[in-house]
Amino acid sequence: MRSSGRNNRDSGRGDHRGAGGGTPRPKAGGKRDDKQRSGRPRPEERRYDVGGSGGPGGSPDRKDERGGAKSGGSKSGGPKSGGARGAAARGGAKGGPRTGAASKGSGPGAKGGPQRGRSQAPARPREYDAQVEERNRARHDKPQVKTPKTFGDQEGERLQKVLARAGMGSRRACEELIEQARVEVNGQIVMEQGVRVDPEKDEIKVDGLTVATQSYLFFALNKPAGVVSTMEDPDGRQCLGDYVTNRETRLFHVGRLDTETEGIILLTNHGELAHRLTHPRYGVKKTYLAAIQGPLPRDLGKQLKDGIQLEDGYARADHFRVVENTGKNYLVEVTLHEGRKHIVRRMLSEAGFPVDKLVRTSFGPIALGDQKSGWLRRMTNTEVGMLMREVEL
Repeated sequence: MRSSGRNNRDSGRGDHRGAGGGTPRPKAGGKRDDKQRSGRPRPEERRYDVGGSGGPGGSPDRKDERGGAKSGGSKSGGPKSGGARGAAARGGAKGGPRTGAASKGSGPGAKGGPQRGRSQAPARPREYDAQVEERNRARHDKPQVKTPKTFGDQEGERLQKVLARAGMGSRRACEELIEQARVEVNGQIVMEQGVRVDPEKDEIKVDGLTVATQSYLFFALNKPAGVVSTMEDPDGRQCLGDYVTNRETRLFHVGRLDTETEGIILLTNHGELAHRLTHPRYGVKKTYLAAIQGPLPRDLGKQLKDGIQLEDGYARADHFRVVENTGKNYLVEVTLHEGRKHIVRRMLSEAGFPVDKLVRTSFGPIALGDQKSGWLRRMTNTEVGMLMREVEL
């Protein structure tokens, strides 16, 4: 009887295991398995990574997350694995997860995840941004306050810096000019480096030639025939101003050339130099090449040097020579220091030889050379120095 009863119990136990597939799980565990199989984790699992106990994969069951029940044991003496770990994961000793703006370090909201219960800051209006921008601009647009110079500062600029800015070379090259005793300031040769000068007041010379230390411009133009010697022409004809466009400073021409006369004409913004170059007192010489028809008498040069009577007085040439002769065609060179209107054409015409073509080849020490017609070039510092020496500047 005993054996039969035991067999019955064993058979019943075997049937129970076969039907249920082992010890049955709690209902909460069964629901959790359904959630995992559906692929949609619960919000608690997404917010808190507890791990280590509970169901499959180390996830706690629902009661452990809430901290209300002890995992898998009796009410007394069992380990508190799920409840303790759940409380630790929820944010510390004071219990309960921090929600909303209080939970900054945990949960998916810490790195770009969904933030629940966190209020978004309202966007600033455009008018407020415009006011901020205006205040920033007003703060930066304030005029700079010039602080007083300290006792160690000296007035003026270093000589080699002034020379370099004037185009005499690099600062090192200008220092070598000073070492070679080729630079003088106000008539005194300078040998010491770092001497300070005033470019507006002091007279600086290199090799005896004055250096234009101010912001002056000097140009030489080979004026073509048909160009009017003015910077602007109200009739719309081609003029000198058409060759000096896009200049920051206003330039003006030194003297004039007839509309049909070609050759060199100077342009600058140095008023005193231009005035002296055209004043009869300084007698700056100009040289012309004139094409005339012969034959020429032998004493033509003497007549021009002695003076030709014109309607506005005598006009005298400083130099005359025949440059080229081909049959009846002569090319003669005339040099004079006067600047009256049409002076060369009138002198040769009065002598009986009208001019077919006239070209000015030099203005003082500045020669036309091989400069092409219509080309504008900047004069070198040496040329500017020679011009200033010519008029005692």
